[in-house]
Amino acid sequence: MQTDCIPVMDDGAMEPYKCILICWIGFGAYWYISALAVRPVAERYPWLGQLGHKVPVIIGALLIFWPRQRFPWDMRLPWSGPASAWVGAALCAIGLGGAIWSRRTLAGNWSGNITFKQGHELIERGPYRFVRHPIYTSILLMGLGTALDVGYAGAMAGVALMFLGYWIKLRQEEQLLTRHFPSEYPAYKTRVKALIPFIV
Repeated sequence: MQTDCIPVMDDGAMEPYKCILICWIGFGAYWYISALAVRPVAERYPWLGQLGHKVPVIIGALLIFWPRQRFPWDMRLPWSGPASAWVGAALCAIGLGGAIWSRRTLAGNWSGNITFKQGHELIERGPYRFVRHPIYTSILLMGLGTALDVGYAGAMAGVALMFLGYWIKLRQEEQLLTRHFPSEYPAYKTRVKALIPFIV
């Protein structure tokens, strides 16, 4: 049984996947550099509680990039092909742009874990006008684009797991933010959706 991520492709079919890899490498590099300039932590969500979102996100990411383990994950998606691969590459590039925009807007308030920073601000400008958690939206868009290019059921299952993980994480973050912004954050939640503008 094959366990590699990508089926045998000609050079043309590999081009979308190369674009997607460049997006993910760019994402990782920008995240590493920007993490060097963040505010000190004032409060941290319990580490064990954070496992509730980390586990599905990590498993989801593994399924996206290595989906062909065994049935049913190795089933090809009915719409997979060159067109869906390029759509996936475009979605991944859009997600990368959204992630960088969101990260720059959040600036020193950002943290990879669930924390409340010293001098923490409630950001409602830039992409935060459209969704409360645009970084998660952008990463999920990158994951969806990658899954469309890979073309296996396991990759789509990975996107669903990542969505679940980020949904758990945003709920945990919002508990912390509501405690520190008891008036502002509930009002913000009533105006702006969590992940998908006007929907959810």
